[in-house]
Amino acid sequence: MQRFLKRKASTSGSDIGDIGGEPSTEIVPLNVSQPSSTQLIPIEVDLNDLPWDPSERKRISEYHPNLRDEVRRKYLIRGPCQPRDHDFPRKMIGKNGRRFCPTWFDRFDNWLEYSVKADRAFCLCCYLFRDQFGKQGGSDAFVTDGFNSWNKTERLGLHVGNFNSFHNRALQKCEDLMRQDQSIVVAFHRQSDVVNNEYRVRLKASVDAARYLLNDDLENALRDSQMVVPSIQKDIVNCFAQVVLKPVLEEIGDDVFSLLVDESHDISRKNQMVVVLRYVTSGIVKERFVGLLHVMGTNASSLKSAIESLFVEYGLSLKKVRGQSYDGATNMRREFNGLKALILRENNAAYYVYCFAHQLQSVVVAVAKEHLGVGNFFDMMAILMNVVCSSCKQTDVIRENLKEKVQKAFGSGEVESGSGLNQELSIVRLGDTRLGSRYKTLLCLVDLFPSVVDVLEYVEEAGDDTFSQRQANALQIYFKSFDFVFYLHLMLHLLGITDLLSQALESKDDDILNVISSVKSTKQQLQKFRVNGFYSLLKKVSSFCEKHDIEMLNMDEAYVNPRNRRQKTNITNQHYYEFDCFNTIVDIQIQEFDGIFNDSSFELLTCMAALNPRDSFCAFDPSKLLRLTEFYPDDFSSVEIMTFKHELNHYIDNVQQDQRFAYLKGISDLARVMVETRKHFTFTLIYRLLKLALVLPVATATIERCFYSMKLVKSELRNRIGDGFLNDCGICAIQKEQLAKVTDEDVMHRFQQMKSRREQLM
Repeated sequence: MQRFLKRKASTSGSDIGDIGGEPSTEIVPLNVSQPSSTQLIPIEVDLNDLPWDPSERKRISEYHPNLRDEVRRKYLIRGPCQPRDHDFPRKMIGKNGRRFCPTWFDRFDNWLEYSVKADRAFCLCCYLFRDQFGKQGGSDAFVTDGFNSWNKTERLGLHVGNFNSFHNRALQKCEDLMRQDQSIVVAFHRQSDVVNNEYRVRLKASVDAARYLLNDDLENALRDSQMVVPSIQKDIVNCFAQVVLKPVLEEIGDDVFSLLVDESHDISRKNQMVVVLRYVTSGIVKERFVGLLHVMGTNASSLKSAIESLFVEYGLSLKKVRGQSYDGATNMRREFNGLKALILRENNAAYYVYCFAHQLQSVVVAVAKEHLGVGNFFDMMAILMNVVCSSCKQTDVIRENLKEKVQKAFGSGEVESGSGLNQELSIVRLGDTRLGSRYKTLLCLVDLFPSVVDVLEYVEEAGDDTFSQRQANALQIYFKSFDFVFYLHLMLHLLGITDLLSQALESKDDDILNVISSVKSTKQQLQKFRVNGFYSLLKKVSSFCEKHDIEMLNMDEAYVNPRNRRQKTNITNQHYYEFDCFNTIVDIQIQEFDGIFNDSSFELLTCMAALNPRDSFCAFDPSKLLRLTEFYPDDFSSVEIMTFKHELNHYIDNVQQDQRFAYLKGISDLARVMVETRKHFTFTLIYRLLKLALVLPVATATIERCFYSMKLVKSELRNRIGDGFLNDCGICAIQKEQLAKVTDEDVMHRFQQMKSRREQLM
């Protein structure tokens, strides 16, 4: 038998009574026969990592007695697991196929749950409190085994039973648990009105302090904030994060949205995946950060599981995803392509459209690096940046050499003087996401090649350390080789072809049709270069070698494999560089472009262009808009498509005669004005099509801002922040506008519901 003893709570405890800085008491069970101090400390459980699927949960009785109410409270705050958009499978019962009906969620919304894994129904209330009723705890049908007799819907009503049934008693216990003022802990710790007021003042002060640190001084918040108890600080920040997300999830509701995902590592080398949702509400496009997930595995299935778990927690469904966007140049490129395929396999309307704002050159380089020669070339370029750009002295040498070169050219009349001409140049550092950095670096390298060689010779002779001297020596040997010159001019040409397209994709003024035209012309240029470009490339390489005294290979001689010079290759140098290098690299680029800008994406974007309201809706084309509805079979029924044909004629006549639609610049303006003029109620199908077009992601700028905030929150001085706390701080840091709208009362109310508190808000 157990008895209860009182003990003083330490300042590191998690009870709200510690906020005021005064010692408080808490009731803990102590075994009489073995009064060990370790029995006073409950076993720790991550309440944010409790299984969501009912079939995967442990019995409440398996948790430590001190944690059971906290586990129950967490499940009640989450609510029943109700995947309303799940494709419920059929099973044969007799001669008929039966399945779970999602409308049952509406009839029994406060307790009915469904397990996707087990294809069975469960009762949340009975699961939470069955252990308290012993043998009178009802059957296992809705608690452990699950209910799947889909032809016997009356069993749902029978489970509820009469007023004194086990289910209703369990439901009453759930309600009592959430009313903390009726708990026995509060009864032991009776409060006067004065104590209640003091508790409210202390809690509000802590909430205000957390708001200030999150909103105004995020960089120093985690270092300088000493809010008495770390666990209380984390709870309050979590409340802020959840309250910030609540209106976002309410705005999305059961509507469609797009998924933007990218991955990066934090300061402690943990892979963190940013999840951003793009949706349309009241005619306005919004992108909201909803989660920062620590992913242990980087394969596609692991990424999909992490996203699904986040969606289940927020009550979202992959079935409502209508667009995907991933960073094509990330080191996770193949994994994200796999994730794209997995989501498309489950939802064929989750179209992937290449991120228009992302720099194509990064993708070109990432794909070209699959070839060993190109990979080695960019590895040597990275070393060059470290050697040449690591010291102001080296940079000054390049400037002085360039100045002498320009002065000599002036004297010989090779160059002209004038405003804007002969500007000072320097080597641009390589950047994975910096716009045009690689192309500019290669252009500068061609122009400053003699100066770069001089710097390498200087470092080799008078370097600060032997390591830099060895690097400079190796770079000189490589830079005076035919391979370097060949890959330099090949990649310079490929990046030059895609540079114009990159600028077009980044421009906000270009419409969809111009972008498609730029993509087509770029693919044509790649094809022409593939067929006729090798010999013109050789001429440039030969000219560069002759100018800078680099030995030019004889293309007719036998190719020598540098890894095994004694082995005969039986091919010429021309065969190797034309077929094994040039053709292979260009073919990889063409295949990548076909994958990013495929025919399906072309047609989808072309059809969307028919919605453009520019120039009095001159791009309006009923046939293209009808074709666009076929891309979304889950959003337009056959009857609605027939109605849509008639709606199109009324719509175009109406908006062309309305002056409020005369000077619109894009479909985002069109959606906004339709809501302002309330025409979205008249032309509901047109507005639905507009939303589907708008949710397609066109940029990853929001994700880049999320990574920047993550680095502010988790820095070198604060590298031990847990994943949950990092996620909560990130939500508040990124969504500052939403954070400003959060009231103290909302945070305090949620804080009070998180777990059992002795003090109560009255």
